[in-house]
Amino acid sequence: MKFILRIIFVAAAILLAAYWVPGITIESFWPTAVIASIVFAILNTTIKPILKVISFPINFITLGLFTFVINALVFWMLTFLHGVSINSFISALLGSIIVSIVKMLTEGLTHKSHKKKKK
Repeated sequence: MKFILRIIFVAAAILLAAYWVPGITIESFWPTAVIASIVFAILNTTIKPILKVISFPINFITLGLFTFVINALVFWMLTFLHGVSINSFISALLGSIIVSIVKMLTEGLTHKSHKKKKK
């Protein structure tokens, strides 16, 4: 259930990025944004860790700021989908920042914290 909620929230975040950032266009919420959200999740779990390992020296030198570039590259890979258009790297960077912020906020909403009661 949490996975479906996250996919829906990320799809909404992708649409929000398309609304706010010039240069990003998404055809529709269903099916384009939802499919883009699923593909984005797959790319984040497969390609992003590989890119982080390869770029570790650059990421170390820039104190982690190169992670923004990696996020933008992964977000830019969504242009291979039909109905998704990202015109420039700057648009991809801004869109990935918006999606990351929404993902961070929704993770806080979907994550349940269980506290054990002290006896």
